[in-house]
Amino acid sequence: MSMTQNPFVNALVAAGYISLIAMFFYYISHVPMFSDQALGMIAPIIFLSLFVLSAALMGYFFLFQPIQLLIVGKQSEATKLFLTTVLAFAAVIGVILLAWLLLSQAII
Repeated sequence: MSMTQNPFVNALVAAGYISLIAMFFYYISHVPMFSDQALGMIAPIIFLSLFVLSAALMGYFFLFQPIQLLIVGKQSEATKLFLTTVLAFAAVIGVILLAWLLLSQAII
């Protein structure tokens, strides 16, 4: 998968990855075979492995294209792409949180 120089696509891919992982763990937590007691010692191994994988993927989503731009000497473009991607990611998360707040108030 190649990242684009579109910060909004990069931010949406990062948010999508986080959402998929969160949904996976939410739904799998309801399966008795994967309860905290059943997992035992493998739970911290899974957690740390997923943490390392996620850090690597987020680094790729946020840093790959800016670093390529830095290598070819386009420092201002690299900085702009990185900051715009971070701000777009913050906006996506903000919209998700706002929607969650509004929907949770409507349900109550």
